[in-house]
Amino acid sequence: MAGKVREMIDFVLRQRAAGNPMLEKIIKTKMILKGINPSKFTHQSDDDPEVLQQLEGMAMELGYLCREASDPEAGGTDSASTAAPAKKIQRMDIISAHSTKDTIDEITKDLREQLVLFDAKLLLFFASSRFAPDEISRKMQDSFPSSLVFGCSTAGEIATGSMLDGSVVVMGFNDDSLLDAKIEIIEDLKDQGGVKKAFDAFAGHFGEAVADMASREYVGIVLVDGLSGAEENLIETIGDSTNVVFIGGSAGDDLKFNATYLYASGKTYRNAAIVALLKPGADFVFVKTQSFRNLATCLEVTKADEASRTVLEFNGKPAAVAYAEAINTSVEEASLRFMHNPVGLVIDNEPFVRSPQKINDNGSMAFYCAVREGMELSLLESTDIIEDTRVAIKRAREESGRIYGIINFNCILRTLELKQKNLTGEYGDLFSAVPTAGFSTYGEQYIGHINQTATMLVFK
Repeated sequence: MAGKVREMIDFVLRQRAAGNPMLEKIIKTKMILKGINPSKFTHQSDDDPEVLQQLEGMAMELGYLCREASDPEAGGTDSASTAAPAKKIQRMDIISAHSTKDTIDEITKDLREQLVLFDAKLLLFFASSRFAPDEISRKMQDSFPSSLVFGCSTAGEIATGSMLDGSVVVMGFNDDSLLDAKIEIIEDLKDQGGVKKAFDAFAGHFGEAVADMASREYVGIVLVDGLSGAEENLIETIGDSTNVVFIGGSAGDDLKFNATYLYASGKTYRNAAIVALLKPGADFVFVKTQSFRNLATCLEVTKADEASRTVLEFNGKPAAVAYAEAINTSVEEASLRFMHNPVGLVIDNEPFVRSPQKINDNGSMAFYCAVREGMELSLLESTDIIEDTRVAIKRAREESGRIYGIINFNCILRTLELKQKNLTGEYGDLFSAVPTAGFSTYGEQYIGHINQTATMLVFK
């Protein structure tokens, strides 16, 4: 049989995007990250049962229904930011703070003093892994007992005007900036029903199914154990279940790669994820910047062990050999180019980066996020992180003339590059005029799981 895959692709796009160009772009991206490229299927294409099963799942998760209203203003997007349509509410009250004190007691006292006049409805915090996990989680909640408090451990912190190490950074929202919020914990990432349980709880709290929620009114934050290797399945399941965009990062531990921690309501979690659903009081946009250009050299994944994020072959050759040939160096020297020349799945001229981790003894290559057989990856070359980030923030600001707050999930590999080039001060300066909180991550979440990228939630 032929053509069924094409029919299902068109059906899912019609039902889920409902004529909204912004949503159609996001849904197509979700498909491509699953290994389903809509442009490669026609009504004459042979049908693949596995692809059909994935598409049926995307449709059934929403009960064959998407109630997103078509909005002509929602179509204006670019590679740097994706905006929600404008709302009438314009006032935002968001605050950020940070502390570099030595002990947890000193940290929490310092933060309480900085936020003493701010009635925080929700407090998001990112804490260096030097702090005892159980103690930092408990004392952060105890310090702000009337607030919804959650966060994670880091590989470095980002505050208003600064890149830091060994600190705690926070962002607070009051009743004006946050109309409502709900946090759920997926305590075991192997639990196939974890997302459904969380979304059922969201539905009970907000009074409507997450599948029916408007992406211009709600936004999700997701924090994941950065050593779990489970981000792809989690983000795909979330993406199949709603048009609400979830953005976030994988927790870090300052490059020790021993244990990362999630914090919520005074408790500590591992091998888990925090999913938070927010109904902000004003507009928001998503900024994604990766600071790479496409070299137009294709490396097709012809053999892979997807479970271990390992590519065995590119273009029918041992992965390391093909990669080394593409960058014109030896296999022995190839790993020295990983940071400068990762690969990416390029969608509408925008790369979704896959960073190599190491070359194995058998010539295969391990990656920091998922690679699937049949993916056509492009060789990338690094550009200017400072300038690219400056441009991305400028575009976000130009959409409304102001920015009230930024949550920045910045890849640890970008942080390492900035440190190598002594540019952390300049990077911090980019956020000096806006309340900012963020951290150096072990992976970034936006539509899918990616590497060497900064994904930002910008309130405006």
